Amino acid sequence: MITAEQHEALRGWFAGRLPDDLFESLGEVTADREEITVIGRIPEPRLAESASDAEREAAVGSRIQEFRERTRDARVAVARDAEHHFRKKVSWGVECGSERALFTHVAAPVMTRLRQPQRQVLDTLIAAGVARSRSDALAWCVRLVERHTDDWLAELRDSLEQVQRVRAQGPDGPDPTPEDTPAATADHDDS
Repeated sequence: MITAEQHEALRGWFAGRLPDDLFESLGEVTADREEITVIGRIPEPRLAESASDAEREAAVGSRIQEFRERTRDARVAVARDAEHHFRKKVSWGVECGSERALFTHVAAPVMTRLRQPQRQVLDTLIAAGVARSRSDALAWCVRLVERHTDDWLAELRDSLEQVQRVRAQGPDGPDPTPEDTPAATADHDDS
C-alpha cells in the first residue's frame, strides 16, 4: 500500500517521463507491491454519426491495437526506466471511448491457507463451471468483493494512510521541532 503522497509522486514521475504525444491524457497510475499500471486516454476513431454499434466496436478495437503496436518501443523505454527506478514491473493500458484495454499485467501468485469450509466454496464454484480451478475460483471471489466494496475499501485505505502518519510520529519517526516537545508546550511548576 502506498500513501497518497507516494501515489502523487509516482503519477508525477510518469507525467514527466511519458512522451507528450503518447496519450491524449494520463488517466490512471496505480501500484501495488509487484506492479505499476499506467492507463492513458487515446483518441476515438472518427466515424459517421450513423455508424452501427458493431462498426464502433470494431473501430475502437482497431485503434487500440494500432496504438499498442505503434507505441511499443516508447512504452518499453519508459517501463525500463520505471522498473529500474521503482523496482516494480510496469503494465500498460488505454481508454478509448468507453472501452478500457490492458495490454500487459502481472499475474502474481498468492499463497494462502484455507480451511475446509473455504475450500468447499471454491470447489462449488468449480463444480458449477464458474471457475476452472481453485486459483480461478479465488480470483473470481476477489473480483466479486472488489466490485461490491469500493466504498469500504476506500475507507480502509484512508485508515491505513492515517496509521502510517501516526506511526511516522512515533519514536522512529522524524525528530520533533523544539516547539513541539512536551517541555516547550506544557506549564511546569518547578516547586
